[in-house]
Amino acid sequence: MRGRTAVVVPCSRYDVTQIANLMLDDLDIGNRRLTIAARVRPLDDLTLKLLLDWLEHRRNRWPNTANLHLLINNQTATKTSRASNHWISAAMRGQDATLERLRVDRQLEEALTHGPDPLHLAEVFGLDEKTAMRYADSARALLHQAAEQPLQ
Repeated sequence: MRGRTAVVVPCSRYDVTQIANLMLDDLDIGNRRLTIAARVRPLDDLTLKLLLDWLEHRRNRWPNTANLHLLINNQTATKTSRASNHWISAAMRGQDATLERLRVDRQLEEALTHGPDPLHLAEVFGLDEKTAMRYADSARALLHQAAEQPLQ
């Protein structure tokens, strides 16, 4: 990602502005939760690891910052303002792995890892019921297809 540390936030319903407005207090590491736009979201293992990596990078890069926004950069570390929408989304431009593709991949991986449970998917990713059922159905089909394949 062009020298930047990636932070993947479960963002099926959130826009860049809502993510840019995240504050350090919105992250509850002990309870594995993140609050985005007043909605509490559980953190999956990958997102938690990436957030912890980001916090370590942030602490090492800007140890004296007073900025309480979760996502900061060289321009905002000496201020209290948030990073720009452009800065947050620019890291993904021109990449094969777009935010949309990463989001879809994370949702399918979650369904394959934890079972095709639409309620679980809806909770973790903030999906509406029809979308959660569609992902669960896709995961079921993939699991069924894999079960039918002979071992090599």
